[in-house]
Amino acid sequence: MSAERKTETIPEWKRAEVAELTDFVENYSSVGVVNITGIPSKQLQNMRRSLHGSAELRVSRNTLVERAIESVGSGFEDLEEYISGQVGLIGTNDNPFGLYKELEESKSPAPISAGEIAPNEITIPEGDTGVDPGPFVGELQQAGAAARIMDGSIHVTEDSLVAEEGDEVSQELANVLAELGMEPKEVGLDLRAVYSDGVMFESDELAIDVDEYRADIERAAAFGRNLSVNAVYPTEQTVPLLVSKATGEAKSLGLQAAIESPDLAPDLVSKADAQVRTLAAQIDDEDALPEELRGIEAPAAGGAKEEESTDEEATDAEPEDDDDDDNDDEDAGGEGLGAMFG
Repeated sequence: MSAERKTETIPEWKRAEVAELTDFVENYSSVGVVNITGIPSKQLQNMRRSLHGSAELRVSRNTLVERAIESVGSGFEDLEEYISGQVGLIGTNDNPFGLYKELEESKSPAPISAGEIAPNEITIPEGDTGVDPGPFVGELQQAGAAARIMDGSIHVTEDSLVAEEGDEVSQELANVLAELGMEPKEVGLDLRAVYSDGVMFESDELAIDVDEYRADIERAAAFGRNLSVNAVYPTEQTVPLLVSKATGEAKSLGLQAAIESPDLAPDLVSKADAQVRTLAAQIDDEDALPEELRGIEAPAAGGAKEEESTDEEATDAEPEDDDDDDNDDEDAGGEGLGAMFG
């Protein structure tokens, strides 16, 4: 009864707001909590418009947001622990990684105000500030920068760290950074967490390098293909490689064993021709050679290379045919073994 009386005291506008928030959560496959602290209302509206078509941002009272996600249940209530401070709900039918990437890319640099926490290290770079000599040199020094007057203007003489990540920015430092036109923070929607298809993702889990991730997948696929070929495990992707590898190994064996075969005959003749050329080139007395072999030079290194196939080569390319060796007789102008037996 007390619960019923409590419900009856809720203003109508709150009920309507909770109902709209409930519909919002139920209408998207991925719902997240974003931090909107420090974002001016005008910029927030611009961000809303930039998300149109890919995501929707909804800002309301935290208590009403909590009521809505509690009423939806189904795991969405796990988002409650991320609802604190100035936050909003963001919904999308895109995957959480795509949402995170879009929000990060939409951020823009902005000046930092006194009292804010430095989001990262703030360093004033070495160089000419472009400011005429005056009190500003003292303000720079007070902020922690190495500065002095040189060539008619104020220079920072070395890169100067003026705030560590997590430090509170003083009024003096904020003034100096504003004078220098430095914008050390980024303004945008900080995604705290997303609930998608029964899984909760925190922001650090969504911050992946897409190119590196793609390279890792491609590398894993190559390793898997190599393992499959070396283990002679046939798959749709490796059967052509396995057949090519087996063909190369069979041909290499046939050449080594000098097996007479119509398929191997051209290669056996080329191999024998190369061996005869090599032998003939080592004989100094040309009178001891048949006329067809006189003046013949030894084949270039690797010219009569016998075909071999290795596991590693099989994963990279199909074995090449020794078509070039078939033409050795013709290239020699009819000389050598081909001419002798022609």
